[in-house]
Amino acid sequence: MEQLGRLWPELKLVAECEDGASALEQLAETRPDIAFLDIRMPGISGIEVARSLSELSPRTQVVFVTAYDQYAIDAFEQGAMDYLLKPVSDERLLATRERILSRLPSTRQDDAVLERLLQRLGPAQGAAGRPPPRGGRAPVRAPGRRGRAPGGGAGAPPPLAWITASNGRETQLIMLEDVAYFRADNKYTTVVTAAGESLLRTPLRELLEVLDPQHFRQIHRSTIVNMKAVAAVSRDDTGRGVLRLRGRTETLVVSQPFMSLFRGM
Repeated sequence: MEQLGRLWPELKLVAECEDGASALEQLAETRPDIAFLDIRMPGISGIEVARSLSELSPRTQVVFVTAYDQYAIDAFEQGAMDYLLKPVSDERLLATRERILSRLPSTRQDDAVLERLLQRLGPAQGAAGRPPPRGGRAPVRAPGRRGRAPGGGAGAPPPLAWITASNGRETQLIMLEDVAYFRADNKYTTVVTAAGESLLRTPLRELLEVLDPQHFRQIHRSTIVNMKAVAAVSRDDTGRGVLRLRGRTETLVVSQPFMSLFRGM
């Protein structure tokens, strides 16, 4: 809570609870705009608390907090506002704050969406509220998907909404909308955002197959760019394309075969 108060001083904290039962009481009494719920709480779990929100406080937005990242895929693909992995960095919490501020004025978490999330998360905990064993887990989590692919039929895979990537010992959840570009890095891929760089253990060629082609385009054999991050395009003295990005100081080179993407810009 100290970290939250420091990074979001204008936020009014109405309650801090040690267990699920007291969380239920406070939610019913205060009906807050936002609830940060630990998935594993003594007694009643955060999942069970969230399931009760449709009756206790239907307008409350849920942000899940946990030390176990195996819940993240279900949380994001079913529409949770956000999902924080402990220990939470200042940068990650600031990103959550911005996401909340951008959504609170006009939208609220739909009850049906939250219920689908809870149905997916509930079985994963097991009867005793313990996370499933981590043995045999791949070194990189499958990226999260949300919605349907544009123009795709019922069987079409939906575009990615977020990915998990490594930054030192920390596993970060990165929304695709925050990515400026992807850069091939041997067998892995570097994910570049305005906040910095992280490592994704997925080759660029595999990543290209699952990114939304409306927003992400390959501009070089080693680079995929988020078109929303492109501020300007020009040509250098050799005729190569050069991209200037929003929120980044470096420029990206566009190979000649891909220059057709920027005609009319």
